[in-house]
Amino acid sequence: MFASNLIDADFSNADLEQKPLTVSHRLLETGLFDDEHLIRVLDTHPRENLNVHTMGTDETANEWREGDASQLSGEQLLEATKAGRLWLNVRNMPRHHEDFSRLVNGIYDEIQQKTPGFQAIERSANLLISSPSALVYYHLDIPCNMLWHLRGVKRVWAYPPYDERYVTQQKVEDVICGVANEELDYDPEFDQEAMVVDLQPGQMVTWPQNTPHRVSNLEGLNVSLTTEHLTPKARRRIKLFRANRFLRLKLGYQNLSQDTEGVGYGVKVAAYSVVRAWQKLFPEKAEGYHYPVTFHLDPGNPTKIQELAK
Repeated sequence: MFASNLIDADFSNADLEQKPLTVSHRLLETGLFDDEHLIRVLDTHPRENLNVHTMGTDETANEWREGDASQLSGEQLLEATKAGRLWLNVRNMPRHHEDFSRLVNGIYDEIQQKTPGFQAIERSANLLISSPSALVYYHLDIPCNMLWHLRGVKRVWAYPPYDERYVTQQKVEDVICGVANEELDYDPEFDQEAMVVDLQPGQMVTWPQNTPHRVSNLEGLNVSLTTEHLTPKARRRIKLFRANRFLRLKLGYQNLSQDTEGVGYGVKVAAYSVVRAWQKLFPEKAEGYHYPVTFHLDPGNPTKIQELAK
């Protein structure tokens, strides 16, 4: 069992829903994040739930690429990440690793105890392992998330949430409905309003649902655990944005409210539920966005990107 007090702060539920914030943690004391444990995870985790990415160096250009590392052992993949320019996303950790399931549930149980009104009704986590100079472009995530940093140093920019200057309502709708990727159009002038944090091991940063953000590693192999959850309000927000997109595209409505309470919300979601039930009876082509696989890592030279034939 892990220690019951892994978080060095009390939360405010209002803060969690309205602004970015950072706190200290002691997840490193679990012993789950040294090289030996990372290699075990990489060797045993289902490869269909392990994404390998590379990227460019220009933060204003989206050059995010998906690769195939299925022929590498866990040790080779970790060494390639230390020496190359890769970002590994090991998805759905609690589902496949019992020790991480206990850890993630312990984290959320502790937050709920310390935060009156907070309820994480869906919980998951991804393990992020990335190269010293890797970066993640300006983007948003669909669920609420918390980034628990463990090794290396990374700089995180979190931008004002729920502000159309940084991401439009239509774009959030498209991401939530799976018809667009999570990357957003970035302007360096946005940084003037960003909260910037240089995350050290033992720090966590979080922000409200769908907050635009980006990340650049500063030094060392970077290891983080990103936990994902939905609150009742976050689940309502997802339902609302799906309904709003339908009303916008199919019925021509504009200037749709983002309020997740009240009669208007209920009417929109109920109407969309009827449409979804009808669509299940007469299904169309499923919506979804996937990055194409454009390179692979060769076991004989795992630090080198091998382009796939087009």
